[in-house]
Amino acid sequence: MSEQVTEARAIAKTVRIAPRKARLVVDLIRGKSVADAIAILKFTPRAASPIVTKVLNSAIANAENNFDLDAENLVVAQAFVDEGPTLKRFRPRAKGSASPINKRTSHVTVVVAEK
Repeated sequence: MSEQVTEARAIAKTVRIAPRKARLVVDLIRGKSVADAIAILKFTPRAASPIVTKVLNSAIANAENNFDLDAENLVVAQAFVDEGPTLKRFRPRAKGSASPINKRTSHVTVVVAEK
């Protein structure tokens, strides 16, 4: 007895954008249909939107090619951003001191499922 798969996922790991900024974009598409989500991302003027668009398109392709799901019936079931490794850098300051700079990275995950 084989179980019918109704969802597919895509993950982009160690993307060079702060998770806090990426979450603002991901929150816009959660629960929307795939067509609506692509339209929203296309007109969202944030640095994370092209990244999230790529992950969403990858999840759609995974659903079509690996699980034989119809792209028109897909919705964004889950979309979340986890914190990746932080690149630690230092900026020289006055009197020979230094200030830390944290260059944060993100793991972007999008799960699409059938309606």
